[in-house]
Amino acid sequence: MKIRRYKKVNKNLNYYTNNFGFRKPYQLLADGTFCFAALNNKINIADDVPKYLQSEIKLVTTQCAILEMESLGQKLAGALLILKNYIVHKCGHEGKPLPGSRCILSMVCKDNPSHYIVCTQDRDLQEKLRNLAGVPLLYLHSKTPVLEPPSPATVKRAEEKISGLVQSEVEKINKLKMEEGIKIEEQKFKKRKKKGANPLSCKKKQKKTQNSPIQKKESRPEMEKKKRKKVRIPQHVKEEILKRTFNKINEGANI
Repeated sequence: MKIRRYKKVNKNLNYYTNNFGFRKPYQLLADGTFCFAALNNKINIADDVPKYLQSEIKLVTTQCAILEMESLGQKLAGALLILKNYIVHKCGHEGKPLPGSRCILSMVCKDNPSHYIVCTQDRDLQEKLRNLAGVPLLYLHSKTPVLEPPSPATVKRAEEKISGLVQSEVEKINKLKMEEGIKIEEQKFKKRKKKGANPLSCKKKQKKTQNSPIQKKESRPEMEKKKRKKVRIPQHVKEEILKRTFNKINEGANI
């Protein structure tokens, strides 16, 4: 199971690397809910998450997320200590702090320019992040970190980028052709016809020789003859027969 899990992680990370420009070490933007779940499940985020992603990481948070954890009381003191160990990135809400979920949404909106991987257990925040393109989502399933596959919004944006690049390249080529005085002809793609089987790869049908019933009847006695076994006469019987024949010949000569 571990090999399959690592293959899925590599596939998802490569998708974001190739289509959205993510680079190592990956920046993980965490909130208080993620640290609280890790503490309850006895997961060391700094050790276990890099092993899961098979890469170096930078754990970051925001001042709004820390202030929200402080306002929730002593029950979350352990998770707050973990969150304070992370690098604090400027969110622009220093004067008027926002709730942690809203602050994180503001950090990744507009195509996630800082290439954050968001780590949260907040279900409402997760649903909102899935509607944003280019935002990887990491959460804890019991004691296992899980990197979610690219969302439909992310896949759609990647396809738009690829089609836009192709169209821009075609326009550049057409512009160069115009400058050189080459006529631009519309490419007409012919539909491929379905071809039959390769005649060289097909074996010719061999004609089956059918024996007539007359031939079969004629062949039966021949087969019976072949099946007959030779009767072997013992040596002493042969000697006795020779003696008798010899005696009869002598008796006939004496008469």
